[in-house]
Amino acid sequence: MILLFTTFHKKETALKIGKSLLKDRLIACYNLLPVESAYWWKGEIVGNKEILMILKTRKENFGQVESQIKKHSGYEIPEVLAVTLSQVNKSYLDWIHSETKT
Repeated sequence: MILLFTTFHKKETALKIGKSLLKDRLIACYNLLPVESAYWWKGEIVGNKEILMILKTRKENFGQVESQIKKHSGYEIPEVLAVTLSQVNKSYLDWIHSETKT
């Protein structure tokens, strides 16, 4: 199982991508959180309000999920970070596997 982290300018974009990924069974679920971000961009420090999305899926689905985020995020260089989890309670892991396809 992996957790993917990405950000969006607009909540509507996150909801659209999340719903599409759920329909395609590439993720089992996602969470959205409002965040304030600061980062270097084109030689300047920029600050923005963004929507952080945490997605839960199988490790094998990373490429397809990444592709959809990169295609529809609206960012020139979208953030797609994956964290592989070494310990997850069995019932939750079973649920992730039952709700996603590879």
